[in-house]
Amino acid sequence: MTDQELKAHLEKARTIAVLGAHKDPSRPAHYVPRYLWEEGYRILPVNPRFAGEELFGTQVVASLGEIAEPVDVLDVFRPPEALLGHLEEVLALRPGVVWLQSGIRHPAFEAALREAGLLVVADRCLMVEHRRLFAAP
Repeated sequence: MTDQELKAHLEKARTIAVLGAHKDPSRPAHYVPRYLWEEGYRILPVNPRFAGEELFGTQVVASLGEIAEPVDVLDVFRPPEALLGHLEEVLALRPGVVWLQSGIRHPAFEAALREAGLLVVADRCLMVEHRRLFAAP
């Protein structure tokens, strides 16, 4: 995906689900969605450990299956070996873009998403890319 395409998707996006969101401010699964929330995106945190608690102004849900609204971007903070366990829920959610954070790659998972017609960005930090794409000139 080109920078222009990424920027267009992020400009249109309003809602970002965060699979593996965390409440520890020192963890990327917290400070990345916090940055995006502060940039005006609606964040839907997903993590069974914190279900029922509030993060980024929204109640944390235990699974993607509990999200009952359209999702523009699914930001994934899960280890590669856990990804196939989420495949059915991701396909049912049908987010506009599935974004695997820095260090996260799983060729079979990515191929299954692409075969289903989903856009995939892998091994890139959404916060870093957002800052780069939307930096003031």
